Amino acid sequence: MWNGDELDLDAYLDRIGYTGELAPDLPTLYAVHRAHTAAIPFENLDVLLGRPVALDVKSLEDKLVRSRRGGYCYEHNSLLAAALDRIGFAVAGRGARNRTRGDVLMPITHAVLVVTVEGEPYLADCGFGANGLLEPLPLRPGAEALQGRWRFSLAKEAEGVIVLRSRHDGEEWRDLYAFAPQRFHPVDFGLMNHYSSTHPASFFTGRLVAMRPGAEQRTAVIQDVLVRFLPDGSEDRQSVTRGGLIGLLDREFGIRLPDRDAEELLRAYRVED
Repeated sequence: MWNGDELDLDAYLDRIGYTGELAPDLPTLYAVHRAHTAAIPFENLDVLLGRPVALDVKSLEDKLVRSRRGGYCYEHNSLLAAALDRIGFAVAGRGARNRTRGDVLMPITHAVLVVTVEGEPYLADCGFGANGLLEPLPLRPGAEALQGRWRFSLAKEAEGVIVLRSRHDGEEWRDLYAFAPQRFHPVDFGLMNHYSSTHPASFFTGRLVAMRPGAEQRTAVIQDVLVRFLPDGSEDRQSVTRGGLIGLLDREFGIRLPDRDAEELLRAYRVED
């Protein structure tokens, strides 16, 4: 299903800095998830540049592993699925509805994974950007975890819908996204990817997005603003200029573009210095 046999697993593990044992067990699942999230940034630069976003294993390997780029949810979780499949895990997809925009009803455009270990399912998701999980979460209502300094939990709604939530200290839980039990396949991720990378209503078309979660702070660039999110709910905001963009992508997200790509990105980056 996830074509893990096509993945250069050694290259992937080197990319995420993983040197531990490999087995289809919980320690491996948690360690690989943590390493992937820490090493590979979330970004949509190819969408901004008008380039197709390919989800086949070799294209993901060339971009996220060998070229040391990042990607968005379909790329992250398709690559993670291939790696976990290659290690021997049972992996399935789900389609989630983003709930971070209040009462606005969003389409199902987020891709997540369910990984089953010893008969128990776990939510795995390395592709929700700055707000995302650092580690898998047991897929059962009421599950709660402190990951770094961030709290996450799962709740269950009508029709079997599962909701991932987070909260800051002293605040109420807020929904991040929700998904139904229906299994999604790579072909479904491909359809969602087409919408997200081309539709004018997509959050990812027409603006630059780069993000990185972390144990102590979360960092995001959305077009011309750099935001650092802290666990107490506070934010630090700075303006991003065209002249500072390429250095910022390298410094904050580890995205080092070839000169030609950097020049093309700056032409597409519509902000005022």
